[in-house]
Formats: sequence, structure tokens, C-alpha cells
Amino acid sequence: MTRKSWGMFIGVGIVWGVPYLFIKIAVGEGGFQPGFLVFARVCLGALFLIPIAMKQGLLKEAFKYFKWILLYSVIELVGPWYFLSSGERHITSGLAGLLIATVPFWSTIIASLLGDRTVLQPRRLIGLLVGFIGVILVVGLESLSGHNSKSAIALILLSAIGYATAPILIRLKAPTLNGLAINSVAMLITSIIYIPVGILEWPSTMPNAKSIWSLIILGIFPTAIAFIMFFKLMADIGPTRASTITYLNTAVAILLGIIILGEPLTLGIALGMPLILIGSYFASKKTTTP
Repeated sequence: MTRKSWGMFIGVGIVWGVPYLFIKIAVGEGGFQPGFLVFARVCLGALFLIPIAMKQGLLKEAFKYFKWILLYSVIELVGPWYFLSSGERHITSGLAGLLIATVPFWSTIIASLLGDRTVLQPRRLIGLLVGFIGVILVVGLESLSGHNSKSAIALILLSAIGYATAPILIRLKAPTLNGLAINSVAMLITSIIYIPVGILEWPSTMPNAKSIWSLIILGIFPTAIAFIMFFKLMADIGPTRASTITYLNTAVAILLGIIILGEPLTLGIALGMPLILIGSYFASKKTTTP
């Protein structure tokens, strides 16, 4: 990667490691319902991104691919963001970040199902096996411990699969479409879909200040700005390699959870984290043929 790509990689990795902390705060006691949080978050993201996309004249081209952006929206935003917000009410933010770190693992499997034969390289197969063992350890130990909800863990894993699938899909169907255009329209679509949910889950009382600030931060930084940077990065290094950004996300999420929220470093996380990170790294790493 170029120096610029490394800079974007580190920047997005840090910004996307922060949401787990702020989601946990936003849906906590005295905060928002998960559905309303998603609605408000995508509305803020759309309000931030749409004017920029309009100014750059990107929306006309984006609407030519409307059906694919609609599908991308459902797989990347509509489902996963609700699953993540709901799941974090019942598990720690660090565990949520670690489960999302399986994205490169799922991305490699999906790419292979779509015809990428490089997954058959021994190094990548070993990576898939190691990563799978890590997932089993985390899910098994955290579920058996009784401290984290099995259904919440399943919801976060579904989010990870969605995060892995959507970028591959949109790059196959709209390979030249600008990332800002994609996410501007995706945020708009998602906000419209979530209007009924937003109305039903509208807060009956004023949420506390820390929840409101968490929502604002979520709407602007990881929702709007980071998506623009991620698509620039993905155009440079490809969707599968770009998905390895979850390694950095995980470290940031777990560290913030321990330092700020006082979350424990459990046995499941301690044993499963290195296997998931190492396995995902090798599963997504393509070797060049001389």
C-alpha cells in the first residue's frame, strides 16, 4: 500500500473502532432504543453526505444503479446496524468489536463462492481454519459463561456477514461508482426505510446528555466521514484487503471498552482474539504467483 493508503487505513481503523463504545453508551440506561438510534444516525449521515454528493454532481450517476444500492443498503446498513445496536444492549462493546473482526474471514468465503479460486491457496485455507476455531472459542466460551447473550452474539455475527457481503456486491455491480455517491444514496434509502421505526421508537422522555452526544458522534464520524475514506481505500487496495481494517477496529474497540467502560478481558476474548485476527489475516492474504 502507498503511504496515503496506510494513512487512510489507520484513520478509518481508529474511527471505526469507536462506534462500539458510543453505541453501547447510546442504547444504555437513559438512552435510545436501537431502531431510533439507527434512524437518527443515518439521517445525520445523509444530511452530511447528500449536499457534498450533490455539489460534486454524483447523484445522477448513482441513481442509475439504484437497485444495487438498495440491496447494498439493506445488507450493509438496514440489517447490520439494527443487529449491532440491539446486540450491544446484551454484550460488551469489546466482544462486539471482536465478532465484527470476523469480516475478512466471511469476505474470503464469499469471494471464493463468487469464483475467487485463490482461496484454495494453503495459507488461506489454514487461515480460514484458524479463524473458524477462534470464532468457535469466542462464541462457545462467551455463551457458556452466561455473561453474554447467545442471541446477541448471533446478531453481531450476522452484522459481520453483512459487512463482508455488501462491499463485494457493490463493487461487482457498480465497479466505477464513486464511494461517496454510493453511501449518500444508501444513507438516504436507509433513513426512509427506518421512518416507521423512528416514529415507533421516538423517545418519550429526553435521553441523557451522554447518549445524545454519542448519537451525534456516531452520525458524523463513523457514519459519514469514515465511509468516504473507506471507499477511497477500497478503490486502492480492493474490498477483501480493505476488510482487514477490522483488525485495527477490534484493538481500538476492546481497549476503549476496558479503559472507559471498565469491561473485563474475558477468557473467550483472550483465547479467541489472536486466532480470529491471525486467521482472518492469512485468510484474506493473497500470495502472488511469480
